[in-house]
Amino acid sequence: MTITGEMLIGASAVRGTEDTFQAINPATGEALTPTFHGGGAADVDRACTLAEAAFDTFRATSPEQRAQFLERIADNIEAIGDELLQRANAETALPLARLTGERGRTTGQLRLFARLLRDGRWQSATIDSALPERTPPRPDLRMQKIAIGPVAVFGASNFPLAFSVAGGDTASALAAGCPVVVKAHPAHPGTSELVGRAIQKAVADAGLPEGVFSMVGGASIAVGTALVAHPAIQAVGFTGSRTGGLALTQVANNRPQPIPVYAEMSSINPVFLLPEALAARGETIARDLVDSLVMGVGQFCTNPGLLLAIEGPSLDKFRAAAVAAIGGKPAATMLTPGIHGAFTKGVAKLADINGLSQVGCGLEATGPNQARPAFFEASAQQFLADERMHAEVFGPSTVLVTCRNADDLVAVARAVEGQLTVTVQADAGDHALAARLLPTLERKAGRILFNGYPTGVEVCFAMVHGGPFPATSDTRTTSVGTTAIDRFLRPVCYQNLPADLLPEAVKDGNPLKLWRLKDGELGHA
Repeated sequence: MTITGEMLIGASAVRGTEDTFQAINPATGEALTPTFHGGGAADVDRACTLAEAAFDTFRATSPEQRAQFLERIADNIEAIGDELLQRANAETALPLARLTGERGRTTGQLRLFARLLRDGRWQSATIDSALPERTPPRPDLRMQKIAIGPVAVFGASNFPLAFSVAGGDTASALAAGCPVVVKAHPAHPGTSELVGRAIQKAVADAGLPEGVFSMVGGASIAVGTALVAHPAIQAVGFTGSRTGGLALTQVANNRPQPIPVYAEMSSINPVFLLPEALAARGETIARDLVDSLVMGVGQFCTNPGLLLAIEGPSLDKFRAAAVAAIGGKPAATMLTPGIHGAFTKGVAKLADINGLSQVGCGLEATGPNQARPAFFEASAQQFLADERMHAEVFGPSTVLVTCRNADDLVAVARAVEGQLTVTVQADAGDHALAARLLPTLERKAGRILFNGYPTGVEVCFAMVHGGPFPATSDTRTTSVGTTAIDRFLRPVCYQNLPADLLPEAVKDGNPLKLWRLKDGELGHA
């Protein structure tokens, strides 16, 4: 498959005229061919107009038709073969083994949403039968969820496949019946084009309207701003920085018709190291935590950026083991020069804070855009007094907060911002303290882990990858797992509709064989 540097607007490949840019190999600094041609407001308008024109036809497709469409996309991505992995490796410096796994996650979540569509529970079909003899009479009321409208999706820098053009936001929006316009990330435009063409082919092969999928691009923020501002767009999926997510949210809120922005933005993912666990296995926890910290050069939204423990001999042993482990970790190449620059500045800012000491670091960098792992420490009192210590540093950097007692530990838990994850390392003797912490942790995070490490997000039915602000812009939602489809659906109630006009999901006789709530009873009636 040839990479041309073009955008994909409906069934067409379009060479933008607003700007040109090239992908950069972060490991070498080399500019990669071809040159990409970014679009402008006219290109965005064309893509969004096609999406609006496709909406009613696409949302009227059956769940089975959309399930087969998602499976076609997965098959087409796999059919690209090693070319996709090699291009992604050149554009991101991510290892081929990691990218192979990420491709599997990408196709796996597409197929998971196909399974969800066939299951049918996502429609929340509900019937309250008429009660004409009641005073006052109750009308016949039936409810299902329908697609919200065309969706804008922004590709993420740190997952060029699983959170990008055919990632979870796109998969869940398409499953809901929403056309998608993707803003490709400029750091991996070749990878994005390859995947975009796989989706474009699936649209054509499925006989769907061309506006079901488009992909626009550009190195400036103008394309993304125009996309969110376009009146056809009814929701936005975004993974990236807090600055970027809040900027898009402001654009969405300032529209004549405001729309929801589902932005995953900022999280430092606290890890609570409780005393009995540290006493029993503190040195093992230290080594495993450092491995989690440097995984993917720390470029995971679930990276453990904050550690909390109570002072004592067990913490001393943990600290020594962690410093030794991080001291042997090599510097590694980050995704882009910009991300590396931000990491370097973030670590420097932490190093300048009074009361925050750097107690460990990794090996020196040996090449361009390499991040050296960093380990800082402060007391609970210092941490609570200076909010600069609470800031996310995207990369392999963490802060250990030492607490005098359980009260300090609870106070710090209450002070941190909203998080994607909170982890608790606890043995049986810690359960009373863990129970004291849990109500606060539930208020602070979307996912609470015990005796694990936050890096690694399973794509499944129960997963929540979301959390209170600033982890996400909407604490009620998740961007991973089947519940992600709810972001792009809305409920509609039908009152006293003639039987022949009712949607299939709520017709008498249950022709789709769905699980339905009928007169308060869950079943297949």
